[in-house]
Amino acid sequence: MATHQPIRIKTISEYHEIMGLPKPEHPLISVINFESIKHLPANESISLVFNFYSISLKRDFNARFKYGQQQYDFDEGIMFFMSPGQVFGIEIDKNSALRHSGWLLLIHPDFLWNTPLAKTIRQYEYFDYSVNEALFLSEKEEATITGMMQNMEQEYRSNIDKFSQHIIIAQLELLLNYADRFYHRQFITRKITNHNILDRLEDLLTKYFNSDALATQGLPTVSFISEDLNVSPNYLSGLLKTLTGQSTQQHIHDKLIEKAKEKLSTTGLSVSEIAYELGFEHSQSFSKLFKNKTNFSPLEFRQSFN
Repeated sequence: MATHQPIRIKTISEYHEIMGLPKPEHPLISVINFESIKHLPANESISLVFNFYSISLKRDFNARFKYGQQQYDFDEGIMFFMSPGQVFGIEIDKNSALRHSGWLLLIHPDFLWNTPLAKTIRQYEYFDYSVNEALFLSEKEEATITGMMQNMEQEYRSNIDKFSQHIIIAQLELLLNYADRFYHRQFITRKITNHNILDRLEDLLTKYFNSDALATQGLPTVSFISEDLNVSPNYLSGLLKTLTGQSTQQHIHDKLIEKAKEKLSTTGLSVSEIAYELGFEHSQSFSKLFKNKTNFSPLEFRQSFN
């Protein structure tokens, strides 16, 4: 996909104007049927950044869509979430008319102002999936999400009163919680992809721990590992928690303890030398972690082999 300077869209009204849609019924929230978007503001490719949240449910989209490092097609119902400030790109085949179906929900952060969701919306991990993973839905799940979007649309199209915002926020929170459920189901059911990530994680850690990287660079960080695996830190941690019950940091520490046990049982290196080779500046920090993980001090563990 060609690189273009992203177009920043600051308001939902501006989005409607750029996409050739009528003015929004409400300035801070909009539910859009993708079929009503007949053109995009470029005939080949475009990069966009929104200053608002977007929740998309796409089908039958005959263009290429790139979000973070991942390119998606839309043969199945796909749902994905973007926070304000995230860049995405669309590349269109200029020789064919744009086909586009599904639903789009846009929410400006100001709509959430003075509600609990203003603080908690970022806690939904899928808003951090700016690198890899979108949500695949069954037909039943898709109908559930679409129904909630249409309920929100119906509410703001009705006469706005003092209850309207609370009702829409309640529907939005329900939608986010359903999506949370569907994501966790996806972690469990998409085993091939997930276990492929686990295999790559093990391979990455093994290579790192068998090189001199520990002594020169210290323990690998969660960010370093996530970037190498091309997933976000929150996604990786959520996946590992679901499949193994452990966080990424715990996996790193387990690998470290494996390596420490190997050195303690097969070499004559002192505890201080082993600590240094494993990236610790102070042997006390190493000994404390080892004791915490194994219930033995490094020397007690070594003596158990004599």
